[in-house]
Amino acid sequence: MSLSQSLPLALAALGLEALIGYPTPLYRVVGHPVTWMGAWLKQLDVLLNRPDASFAMRRALGALGLLLYLAPAALVAGAATRLLEPFGVVGFAALALLAASLPAQRSLDAHVRAVADGLDRGLDEGRRAVAMVVGRNPRILDQAGVARAAIESLAENFSDGVVAPVLWTALGGLTGGALYKAVNTADSMIGHRDDRYAAFGWASARLDDVINLPASRLAALWLIVAATLAPGASGLEAARAVRRDAVKHRSPNAGWPESAMAGALGLKLAGPRVYGETLVDDAFMGEGRRDADSGDIRRALSLYRLACVIEALVLAIAALIALR
Repeated sequence: MSLSQSLPLALAALGLEALIGYPTPLYRVVGHPVTWMGAWLKQLDVLLNRPDASFAMRRALGALGLLLYLAPAALVAGAATRLLEPFGVVGFAALALLAASLPAQRSLDAHVRAVADGLDRGLDEGRRAVAMVVGRNPRILDQAGVARAAIESLAENFSDGVVAPVLWTALGGLTGGALYKAVNTADSMIGHRDDRYAAFGWASARLDDVINLPASRLAALWLIVAATLAPGASGLEAARAVRRDAVKHRSPNAGWPESAMAGALGLKLAGPRVYGETLVDDAFMGEGRRDADSGDIRRALSLYRLACVIEALVLAIAALIALR
């Protein structure tokens, strides 16, 4: 698929997902591509992840499992593209509907907004809502901790849940977007550093790091531009925070959108956090205040929505240029 086809496809998918998301009735009937990917990966995990094997063997089996996992995603997406492309506008609309299942801008907005609404009703409600979007232990979070966790998750997931699938769809059509989503799903399921997955999930985690490199930088850029335009936010401080703090994050990618969001809103995000019962020591993003609340979550959501619009405008311009 050429850029003159894939760029409009990515734009259409982004617009459709913003308007309708992934319809609940459809999810109830057939599930979601991520659930299908997850089910196949679980089978491969059971088949190939052998606790009695050596570390090197488990790493090799994890790489093999990743190949076996990605192959069906590529084959199905490629077959759908070849089948639908000849049908012109109707085929393009069908491909756009399929590609619209890949970004998650609408659901991300809803989940983070639920944390702000929950905090307005009380700390326990806020903790319950934030447990749906972060992996850390919500029981030890105070109001500010819940708010910061929601904002950090919004920033990071803007990169890997919105910008990245749109970028890879723009570059590689439905197949590119589907492969990105598959790798990102694998990283979330097995890309952990615990005893079970440190070796078996190594290939998935490293590949996810690599393919998210461009999107994390773009996400930071869209947030900086949005902060320049948004009342009460600072594009200059967002840019300063990215330049100063992004590379300090333990993740090669998460620090970029998190530092941009922190600088834009005058907050201090990240830092030491507890996942389960484990303390993870990380650098701070931003030099602002730590005392965040539900109002700051809503400010972050406003910035996020504007960044999504900016992404769509840039994509539209690129699509028009490609079509000329």
